[in-house]
Order: sequence, then structure tokens, then C-alpha cells
Amino acid sequence: MPNYDKKQLYFDKLIKLVKNYDKVVIVTADNVGSNHMQRIRANLRKVPGDNIILMGKNTMIRKAIKGHLKEIPQLEALLPHVKGNIGFVFTHGDLNRIREEIKNNIVQAPAKIGSISPVDVIVPKGPTGLDPQQTSFMQALNIATKINRGQVEISYDVHLLKPGDKVDSSKATLLTKLGIKPFSYGLKIKSIYDDGSVFEPSVLDIQSDDLISRFLMAVQLVAALSLGSGQPSIAAVPHYLANAYKDLLAISVATDYTFEGAKKIKEYLADPEAFAASFAAAAPAASAVTTTTATSAAAAPVEEEKEKEEEKDEEKEDEDDALGDLFGFGDE
Repeated sequence: MPNYDKKQLYFDKLIKLVKNYDKVVIVTADNVGSNHMQRIRANLRKVPGDNIILMGKNTMIRKAIKGHLKEIPQLEALLPHVKGNIGFVFTHGDLNRIREEIKNNIVQAPAKIGSISPVDVIVPKGPTGLDPQQTSFMQALNIATKINRGQVEISYDVHLLKPGDKVDSSKATLLTKLGIKPFSYGLKIKSIYDDGSVFEPSVLDIQSDDLISRFLMAVQLVAALSLGSGQPSIAAVPHYLANAYKDLLAISVATDYTFEGAKKIKEYLADPEAFAASFAAAAPAASAVTTTTATSAAAAPVEEEKEKEEEKDEEKEDEDDALGDLFGFGDE
């Protein structure tokens, strides 16, 4: 098939997917081999949502998108993210499920010669399982070791690689000897496109409760700004009503005008002693309950002491009767 036809087929496929799917996970695929990619494709097909992975050259992706901006203008949001070794995961399903499946397909990999370390690699101290003949190899890497129980033991943690360092042959050999696979490769989520909006993957961690609390906080800030500046807003309407009600109460108290909501407070101001008496009548009832409970609790130990004293008296009387019978004057 001519190269032109292949490009056209790719353009048609990309545009068809963009038209049919409104959710796209933008991923990077650095150091992902063909076999690994096939496993990822197969596992994503098992997730509900009719998920499809599409990779391609950035120039072709940009050209396809720019050629259909008039028909689908929201695609322009994707253009700034088309850089590097990226791919698209088109889905109709739950974005959180897709993200979890992508994370589950990240695999550990050894450090290959010439590769660039994406993370800090630290060789931990302790026994290595290597025979003493490997001591010279460790010394060549400036790693302090000692022989313990017939094997090489590293004396302290060794910061072997930093992010951006190139893996040379000696470091790769050391990690292989120790059985350490420091790198992890797989698709990594860069951004998420959802119906014309592009956002970070961390947005998926936001729960509905977080949205509600932030919305309420924003409403409070708008209401405070509205009240402070004198600029009316819907958020401040409850405060306007509350303040107006307070003003009506103040007018009613200061004049003969009254309304249903002001009757109770005017009655209280007209005869505060009556309200005080009602509160006082209610207080003794609660106080009586508390006193009764306290009295019962205090009386219990007294009754126990009284019972103990009665028992002692009875025992003493029994002893006296026994002595009287012994010496013959028990009936006197």
C-alpha cells in the first residue's frame, strides 16, 4: 500500500475516533516495547467502555486535528499537548477505571546500559549474597564493603543514580548482580481530554464532597465581598433578608407597630419578670432530678455502713450468749 494511502487511513481513523469519543486519555509511552504495548491493549479491552489506543507521529496528529478544526473546534485544546512520545486512549467508560488499569500495567525493568535514569536509584546497605571474590568489583565503584558470614556486605546506602544520569556498564552490571530492577515502564497519563476540556489526572481524585465544600466556600466569599462593597449579589440575599428582619424587629420594639414575628420579643421586654419566673420554675424541676440522683448515690454508702454495723452487733451478741452458756449464767 502506498505511503500516502497509509497516512490517509490514519487521518480517517483518528478523526473518526475523535468524533465518536468525547473522552480521551493522553499518555506518554517512553521505553514501552511492542510486546508490552500489546498486553496493555489487550487488558484495556477488558475494561468496560470500548477502549482503543492510538499511537502515531506528532506531525500527523497535528495535521489531522488542524484539518478538522472548523468541523470540530474543540479539538484545538489537544494541540498544545501533542509533543513527545504520546498516544491517545479513547474511551466511553469511567476515566478512573482506565487510569487504574494503566497503572496496573506498569512493569519493573532492569537498568540497561545507555538508558537515562528517571528516578533516584539507591543501593541499600546490608548483605548482598555475593561471594568475597566480588569485593574488587565493589571497590572499583567506590562502595565500602566488608565480608560477613562468607558474603559481601555493603556498609552504607549508596546513591548510585540520580534522575537524568546515564547508566554505564559497571552500574548496570552491579544492579543486575544484586537483582535490583530500579526502573518502571508503562503508559503514563499526561492529561485528560473530556468534551473539549483538558485537565490534569489529579482532577479525578476530587470527590463530590470536595466540590460541594469548595462551592460553599466560594459562595461565602462572594457574599462577604458583596456585603462589604455594597454590590448586590444572589449569594448575599439570605444576609439581606436577615438584616432586614433585624431592622423590622428594632422598629417594632421602638414603636407601637407589631407583627407576628415580633410579638414574643415585645412580650418579653414588656414583662421580663414573667419570663424570668418561667425559667425559674423550669430550673427547680431539673435541679430536683439532679438532687434526687445525687442523694440516692450518697445514701447508698450510708446504708451499706449501717448494715455492716448491724451484722457486727449480731455477731457480738452471739459470742456473749455462747460465753454465758459456758460458765452457767446464760439465763441470768
